[in-house]
Amino acid sequence: MVQHPEITVLYVDDEKDNLFVFKANFNRKFEVITTLSPEDALKELDLHHKDIIVVISDMRMPVMNGVEFIKKARAKYENIFYYILTGYGHNDEIDQAISDNIIESYFTKPFDAQEIEKVILDATNRLRPN
Repeated sequence: MVQHPEITVLYVDDEKDNLFVFKANFNRKFEVITTLSPEDALKELDLHHKDIIVVISDMRMPVMNGVEFIKKARAKYENIFYYILTGYGHNDEIDQAISDNIIESYFTKPFDAQEIEKVILDATNRLRPN
């Protein structure tokens, strides 16, 4: 049984192992949707944008990176909290995305599940009006 069925999280990463680890850590706490590409994530947002509260995206992916994906997603769905998960630490593009309020913040890989859970719960408590 999911502890917080009212909270849906979308996680996009181009590596299946990362999707598996994320889902294994959070699928008992939240509704979790995972996708292997930003294009598929945009489709999931189109289908489930009223349910999704938090989007977490890998930074380095083929075709478009995490910030580029979030810019597209935010243009359509601004009432969602967006985060980057990166194995490479922060960089100027992530810093600029935070400054421009494109993303809330970022996490590093390997991720701290307790930190991400706390951020998801905090975001839910600060829900933006639709």
